[in-house]
Formats: sequence, C-alpha cells, structure tokens
Amino acid sequence: MARKRLIEEGVRSQPRVRGAAKEDSSLDDVRVIKHTMDDPMNGRLRRSGFSRRTLLQAAAAAMTVPVIARATNAFAQDKLAGSGEVVVFSNGGSFTQGLRKYVFEPFTKTTGITVVDVTADFAEPQVKAMNQVGRVDWDTALIQGALYPAMHEAGMFEPIDYSLWDAESLEGTPQVLRLKYAVPVFGSAQLLAYDERVFGKNGPTSWSDFWNVKAFPGPRGLYAPVPKHNLEFALLADGMSKSDLWPLSDDKVDRALKKLDEIKPYVSKWWTAGGEPPQLLINREVVMSSCPDGRAIVAIRQGAPIRMVWDGAHVNYTYWTVLKGGPNNKNAQRLIAYVNRAAIAAGFTQGTGYPGPNVNQLRYLPSDLAPLLSIYPENASKVVHEDSAWLGAKRPDGKTNLDRIQERWLQWRAQ
Repeated sequence: MARKRLIEEGVRSQPRVRGAAKEDSSLDDVRVIKHTMDDPMNGRLRRSGFSRRTLLQAAAAAMTVPVIARATNAFAQDKLAGSGEVVVFSNGGSFTQGLRKYVFEPFTKTTGITVVDVTADFAEPQVKAMNQVGRVDWDTALIQGALYPAMHEAGMFEPIDYSLWDAESLEGTPQVLRLKYAVPVFGSAQLLAYDERVFGKNGPTSWSDFWNVKAFPGPRGLYAPVPKHNLEFALLADGMSKSDLWPLSDDKVDRALKKLDEIKPYVSKWWTAGGEPPQLLINREVVMSSCPDGRAIVAIRQGAPIRMVWDGAHVNYTYWTVLKGGPNNKNAQRLIAYVNRAAIAAGFTQGTGYPGPNVNQLRYLPSDLAPLLSIYPENASKVVHEDSAWLGAKRPDGKTNLDRIQERWLQWRAQ
C-alpha cells in the first residue's frame, strides 16, 4: 500500500531496492511516477527534443499518427490485451514526455495495462543492484549497447517474445537487430553538420573534407567526453574504408590519434552537451562540427541553416530489455511488441526525436522528417554501425576495450 500511495502521488521513490542503496548511491535518483492521461509536456522538451509545437505540426502533417494507430487496435486487442501494470524505465525529460504521449497513453487505452514510469539518467547501475539483491522491481530497462553484453552474460534479461509481434514489425526490423534477449529501442547517430550560410551548396560531404582546412576553412567542433566517434572519423579521413573500421584495435587507435593531431589546432570547441553543436553553428562560432542527429534534426525543422552529412555517421543502439525476475514480464513483452508496430514506431520517433529500428514506420512519418533519419534508405547506406559487443568485451588485463580507448583518449587530450 505504501508503494502504491507513493506512485500515485508522483513523489521520488526507490522501487523496492533500498537494500542496495549502499552499493550504488545513484539509486537515490530514481523517480517513480504513475502515468496519467493529463501529464503536461514540460519545458525540457524544447531543450532536448521536438518542441510541443513541432510535435503537433508533425502529427498533423502525417495525417495524425493516433488515427493510423487506431486502425491497428484490432491486432493489439487480440494479442496484447492484458491487465495490471508494467514498470518501465526511461530517461525522463522530453524523452519520457514523448513516450507518454505517443506510446504509453495509446498502449494503456488499447490493452488496459497501466504504465508506471521509472526515470533516471542511466538504468544500468540500478538494474545491476536489483539483480544482486534478488529483488527486481522494474519490468523493462533501456540498456546502452556497449554495456549490454556483460549484463546479458550475467543473466539479467528474459528472451524477447517475438511471437507477439505482427508481420509488419518483423518485416521492418532487420533480423540482425532482433537479438534473442534484446531489441533496439532507438538508434542514435553522431554525424558531420555544417553551416550552409558559409558553404552554400558546396559544403563538406565527408570526414576527409572536415580535415581539409584549405578547401573548407574555419573553426571546427568535436565531441570531448567519448573517443569512439572521433577515432572513427579520423580513420575515415585517413582513407580507411567503413568496413575495416571495427574493431578499433590498438594499431588503428594509434593511426586515428596521429590523424587527430592534424586537426586538433583547428578545433576551437570541444563540446560536451548534445545541444551545443547546433547552437555553435547558428551563432557562427564554428563552421562545422560533429553533432547528434536528433539535435540537428530539431534545429533544421525549426529553420536553422544547418546541413547534415550522413557519410561516415556513427550509429549505435540502446536496447529494450525485459528484466529477469520483474513483476510483470508478460506485460513488458506486450509493450515491446506494441512499440515496434510501424504506426506506433512512427509516433515514438516524433515524440522522442530518435527512430526505432522498424523501417516500415517511414510510410507513417511526415515527408519532411523521414529523409532526415538514419533509417531512411539513402542515409542508412552511408552510416557506420558501432561494434558494441567489441567495446564491451574484456581485455587480458580485465579492462574492457571501451575502457582502454578511453584511457588513450584522455592521454591524447592532455597533450
């Protein structure tokens, strides 16, 4: 009763993992909110995703996704109907607000299953803590690609029940992405973006052009905290083919850092937050920069003079997982099946700014949005997919490959 009261009041809480608090203090930051139909879109939506106005305009342009979604309810009511609740982790802010509007609300209307939001910056520490103490209080979690392999090996997830998926979902989601114990919730990309006011129609088209300061003069921007993107970009600029990039072995890291030495003097901004690159471009502080695709898309659709270059874009996935020992596993399977239906997936993309894996959603998206996404065929043929399994793999010294390249990166940055 106490837990139910806390959820209904929407206060901060720790869902039955208090025993693990000493092991991971970040559990104190978990928020549990029972989702209701009248949750307002908050101001964070404008800072890190589509604005409410943009979402509404996009929905209108698409002849309204909810109308299309209603046409799919016969299937959902037949195979996905249930009762009770499902406890779902998400990252909060505009991301969760978009999920509520475009996924959770229609899911509850269709199936009768109540969605309980659990929001925090990262799921992995809490999932590990709950697993260790043997009291799993969530049903689903979003797990970063590089951290998924080790958690999967530790037996933290249930197999995904693909028998609940409709034909359009299975056909639209590449089999290589339909893992036995996980499926992508979205793909995010980091790509080259430039100021079209500076270069017009003759802007850079590759990472080689990013390094070509004579043909394309002006200050640059690159992402500071994590090296994997920059190492890829440097190798591409140095002539390596996309198919040869992974794994990022030590000799490739050496080669990439040597190439980065060339461009380092021209990088005027080592950015750390995703909203920085579009603003730097708009303010004319840089002429080109690496940039998260979602942030660039928002800026472009709001009229910013920014162009995106998909050739050599780095794409990585965050995964839906069903937690082993969760209280409502069947409902979690129903939710994952529901969100991957094409019409609902299109709503997810509009609500969060990031596309799920089902390419059949493209037929339900606004015509001005679909060509800007990583799953659009012309773009998808140009990107590089991260080898998350390799990044998460252990080296002989016990560190992961991700740990090792991070160490090399920090040493290089300090020089």
